[in-house]
Amino acid sequence: MKQNSTTHTSGHALLVLLTFWAPSSVHWAITHGYCRLAVWAGRFFCGMDPVVEGLENMPEEMSLNGIARFFVNRINVKWDAERVSFTQQDYEDLNEAYWANYTHQMLPVELSEAQTSALVARCRENGVTVNSALTTAFVGAQTIVQGDRPYHSSIAVAAHLRDRLRRPVGQVMGFYAGIVMPKCKYDGRIGFWENARRFHKKVKPLFTNKNLFSDFLSWCYLEPAILEAINFKKLGGLVAPHQASYHKLSAFSQQDDVVSGLLKRDKRESLDRIFMGTAVTNLTRMDFPRIYGTLELDRLIMQPGGAFPLVNVNLVVGVVTCAGKLSLVVEYAEQAVDTETVVKIKDKAMAFLLDEKR
Repeated sequence: MKQNSTTHTSGHALLVLLTFWAPSSVHWAITHGYCRLAVWAGRFFCGMDPVVEGLENMPEEMSLNGIARFFVNRINVKWDAERVSFTQQDYEDLNEAYWANYTHQMLPVELSEAQTSALVARCRENGVTVNSALTTAFVGAQTIVQGDRPYHSSIAVAAHLRDRLRRPVGQVMGFYAGIVMPKCKYDGRIGFWENARRFHKKVKPLFTNKNLFSDFLSWCYLEPAILEAINFKKLGGLVAPHQASYHKLSAFSQQDDVVSGLLKRDKRESLDRIFMGTAVTNLTRMDFPRIYGTLELDRLIMQPGGAFPLVNVNLVVGVVTCAGKLSLVVEYAEQAVDTETVVKIKDKAMAFLLDEKR
């Protein structure tokens, strides 16, 4: 079996080499087609079926029950009947179309060591984490600057998963993050720190394995191509007529299918609607050495990356503390919120956090 696999792989590689003159989209199609053929042949001739590996490293209480698997399988079957495959050209056209329509901007905030220490001390005095204080500050600042809007109370807070797995993952690169999504309105009738305590009390019980791993568990059983198709469904309508993938992607974006059903279920099918006010991702404190020969580490800056598409989220805040200094970056899409407004929100949030009189 191993020898045959090597032979087939060599044949596939030879085919790619023989078409060296062809564009990358041809190489992508050959490779993608070979992988699909191999999976189909394994199923048809050998009765093989793809198996998700690594589930044994999930927390003990995490498993997908029979009812959930039934619905996931139904989604997979529906997708298989209407499957659309995307090429490298499709990816390139979608990327070009997105950036032709949307502009991301970032505003940095850098606290000194004294300001960072003072903020940590205030959080301890009030029985909240820095993360809860930061989240409350930006939720409150948006409410005050923009007025009370429905999406302000929709919040996403990231949490790391490395310490929750059965086997420690160590210092490796990977997507070891989950989110909780509490609903919380800022109450302007009471002080900032009382709002922060209320938010902390509400969000703390949500950081459970069930909340943090449930999406990942579903994704393990969901056909990966469905996750790939979501961005094409949402953004395919942006592709311009002069682009090679226009007809394919614009038609797919309008097609009523299982992918559009998933987006409609979560009310996220439109690019014209902001459904979340604040998303916060905090790497917390990074204990890196300060001195590297003749160089000294001053601080770290974390660019949060934004949601994709960011236009559906008012603000994404990326935070990291290193060398005793907290740094944050506020990222936003200009088409959703203008820079003047974001500057006011940022200034108001920092006033909440740093003003000793509050």
